[in-house]
Amino acid sequence: MSDFMLPDIGEGIVECEVVEWRVAEGDRIEEDQPIVEVMTDKALVEITAPEAGVVTKLYVAQGQIAKVHAALYAYQAENETAEPDATPPNSESQSSAVANSATGTPAEPTPVATNATTGASRGKVPASPAVRRLVREHQLELTDIAGSGKEGRVLKEDVLAHLKQPVTASVHTATPAMPATQGAESPRVEPLRGVRAVMAKKMVESASSIPHFHYGEEIDVTELLALRERLKPRVEAQGERLTLMPFFMKAMALAVAEAPIINAQLNAEANELHYYPHCNIGMAVDSKAGLLVPNVKSVERLTLLDIAREVGRLTIAAREGRVDQADLKGGTISISNIGALGGTYAAPIINAPEAAIVAIGKTQWLPRFDEQGEVQRRAIMTITWAGDHRFIDGGTIARFCNAWKGFLEAPETMLLHLG
Repeated sequence: MSDFMLPDIGEGIVECEVVEWRVAEGDRIEEDQPIVEVMTDKALVEITAPEAGVVTKLYVAQGQIAKVHAALYAYQAENETAEPDATPPNSESQSSAVANSATGTPAEPTPVATNATTGASRGKVPASPAVRRLVREHQLELTDIAGSGKEGRVLKEDVLAHLKQPVTASVHTATPAMPATQGAESPRVEPLRGVRAVMAKKMVESASSIPHFHYGEEIDVTELLALRERLKPRVEAQGERLTLMPFFMKAMALAVAEAPIINAQLNAEANELHYYPHCNIGMAVDSKAGLLVPNVKSVERLTLLDIAREVGRLTIAAREGRVDQADLKGGTISISNIGALGGTYAAPIINAPEAAIVAIGKTQWLPRFDEQGEVQRRAIMTITWAGDHRFIDGGTIARFCNAWKGFLEAPETMLLHLG
């Protein structure tokens, strides 16, 4: 047998949580087959098999913490063959079974470990992490629930239907059932781990160490929406999706050229400003692992189509919790598009050590007066900036926002600044 050691899966990561085993003890595996999903403080990582063989032992249970460079599971490689003993095990019982079959007498069944004594049998039942969590909360066993999904997969509906069934006496129940009201009064406890634990720590540090200055504005994106509609067929013809995010990013990179301090960062000692030559714009993504902020590198050098490709790639990766570490590092300014979920206003917290972040609200069609005093129907988007007030003042962020707003309200002007 060989032990598979948990490898280095990210700079500075020393442990991770086992989210879901894809195999159980005794399962045959192939090279590069997904074995287990683990959650680091950055993202969800899928670990594959180094070679073909058979899984012999899972050292870390689902929901528990695994240490880097410690054994994660054991397996017997395909090219490893065990030498047979002189006397095969259970030869007496095998002979008895042959004799019984010859005389027509059924052999006595071999004892099988019960669900209460083996965790591997439970792991063989296909179910999502959310369903397994629901099963644990109600102190049930997956093997007791009939799965209606593909290949017997247990669904949430199966668990809820099982809970509605009348309670019957069980041979392995040693304690009386708790009163129905006790479970309702007791809170569900869930450890704060992985991305959410890091988010909690970083937000506290940012909010407590950086004096935030907030600045709100309205942007008329009527012309921008029209331009996107004209460009969408061309972008979709190349297999990409064109949202407003590439326009937000490109306009921001152009505005940074007029106010470089927005793209700067204060060092740890708060005695130096570092001005970055490239504008690496992060976008907050609401993933199943928690809030992730991957960033598009060197936006000032990219075309709208290039940015659209990167936004699409990073969005998919973040929502699946599989963002590369390189995509999460090096951000210089961030965008939080809360409007995609319906929010109108937000007061964002800076993603330290960056100097600024903008929260984009939803776009609403509202009446506005034109230059002749006539009422028109316009697409209005609300935005709120947060800046590091240690070196960014109100005038600086207002001038920067006006430049950014100018590019978005008259998107054709961006052509004048493209190389």
